[in-house]
Formats: sequence, C-alpha cells, structure tokens
Amino acid sequence: MRILITGFGPFPGAPFNPTEALVMELARRRHPANVRRVAHVFRVTYETVDRELPLLLARLQPDALIMFGLAGRTRHIRIETRARNAITRTVPDAGGKLPVTASIVPEGPDTLALRAPTQKLVMAARATGVPAASSCDAGRYLCNYLCWRAAEAAGAPRLVAFIHVPRVFERNRRRVRLKVPSGRHSLMTLDDLTEAGEAIVRAAIATLRSPGLVTGH
Repeated sequence: MRILITGFGPFPGAPFNPTEALVMELARRRHPANVRRVAHVFRVTYETVDRELPLLLARLQPDALIMFGLAGRTRHIRIETRARNAITRTVPDAGGKLPVTASIVPEGPDTLALRAPTQKLVMAARATGVPAASSCDAGRYLCNYLCWRAAEAAGAPRLVAFIHVPRVFERNRRRVRLKVPSGRHSLMTLDDLTEAGEAIVRAAIATLRSPGLVTGH
C-alpha cells in the first residue's frame, strides 16, 4: 500500500508552515511495516500544484492521498469534505501570481466531493486529545485549489483527504498559548499535530483495508 502525504511551504503571512515538518515526520514513521509512506511539500503556487500533482500521482499511483494545509484563523483540526470551484483574486500565491478568474474551472460544478471517511478521520484526531471537526469550506486559496485538482484528477487514489491545521510555534515542545489574528488562541503544539496526523493516517489505512469506503462516514 502506498500513501502520499503532502504539505505546503511558507507563504505570505505564514513564514512558518507547520505542515512541512508535519508531513516529513509522518513519512518517517513506518507503521504498519507493509505500508509505504511518501512525503511531498508543495511550494505555495498554482503553477507548482498544476505541475507536480499529476507527476506524483502518475509516478507513485498511491492508494491514498492525504493532504495537509495551514488555516491560520482556525483553532482546531478541520477535515474538509469538498473542494469549491472558487479562487481568490485578491491574495497572490508565494510566487506573486494572482488568478485571472474567480473560479478554478469556469462553468464547472460548484463543488467536488473528496473521497474520504470524514467522520472516521475526525474521531481519530479527537482520540489524541485535540479538537477536530468536519468542514465544508476549504477556502479559496491554494489549499482549496489542491483539493479541487486532487478530486478531479484522472486515476485519483481511492481515498483523497484534506486536513486543515492551526498555527503552532516552530520549535515548541511544551503547551503554550499562541494568539492568532482573530484574537482567539490555539493551544496546539507541533507534537500535538503530529500525533493527530498519525492517527488520521492510520485511520485512512484501516479504511482502505476494510471491504468498502463510504465517503462522509
């Protein structure tokens, strides 16, 4: 079994993106032994996603694609259920590019569902002690864009999941209070995210080994 685990690098407003360190650590873990985990970190540009995602899927042919992204204003882990056919025209990507249209696919559907057992992943994350919930709004930036491209990809994996995580300090081994732009606070550390991420990966593997995959359950 092959599991592709992706994150993002820094972008304007987020000089440290915890998903980069998160996915590298998750790929280093080797449980179960007969599962190959591969990590990939995307530069936060539309061009990078368009170029690298199809190559990764073609080369690795993963059974599952588990994507992580940073949501700076959230206080909890969010398991996304769908991608929206929407793209921001006011915030440039890390390369300075602004999209020319407000939709990813003009005249396309409003949303695309992600093939993931949402509630199982939510419960797996919660079991580690962190707050987690399902979400139907992946935003309009690169996270949502990657969700859309993964959902529409030809020969996409059997399981496609996207997980938004909150901000944490770059080097922090103790629980601290981190103020986020909305005035709320996150009490999660990178270690917390790693344990929740590991639980999510294992739940995804267990789902793939079950007789069927039911999206949203």
